[in-house]
Amino acid sequence: MSGTTTAGGLVIRAARRADLPAVVALIAADAIREVAEDVGTGEEVAPEYVAAFEEITADPQALLLVGELDGRVVATCQVNFQRHLIYHGGLIAQVESVRTAADLRGRGIGTALMEWVIAEARRRGAVRLQLTSNAARVAAHRFYERLGFVASHVGMKLYLGAP
Repeated sequence: MSGTTTAGGLVIRAARRADLPAVVALIAADAIREVAEDVGTGEEVAPEYVAAFEEITADPQALLLVGELDGRVVATCQVNFQRHLIYHGGLIAQVESVRTAADLRGRGIGTALMEWVIAEARRRGAVRLQLTSNAARVAAHRFYERLGFVASHVGMKLYLGAP
């Protein structure tokens, strides 16, 4: 996947291995977690993140995206495409870990990233794009609703413990 540059100069592209510390930092900076994680520091991330990165980026049904502005990774998300036995075997796109750098929120970066994801889901023929968002993220819910998402389901999770 080659990068797409938006009108605001944001480059949306597939994450590279060199982006991993920035991606992990973006996610960790805005995390609501049930367990504490050692994410590593600086340019070194925990080896489990490297293994996960390799697995995700090797999967043709997965995208790990970054938004880059002036050489800085300022946004990220992961999209997984899954075939389901609903909608006549329809393709469902699941978006996770959507993050924008806190100091740049409100500038359209998250919107540009999500609009790119919506367009890619349509291009691939997905019948639904879905995501979950922690109940505490009220501002994020307003953001998704502005993009046309509807809070139609109640999500539930069963945490099985830290790895």
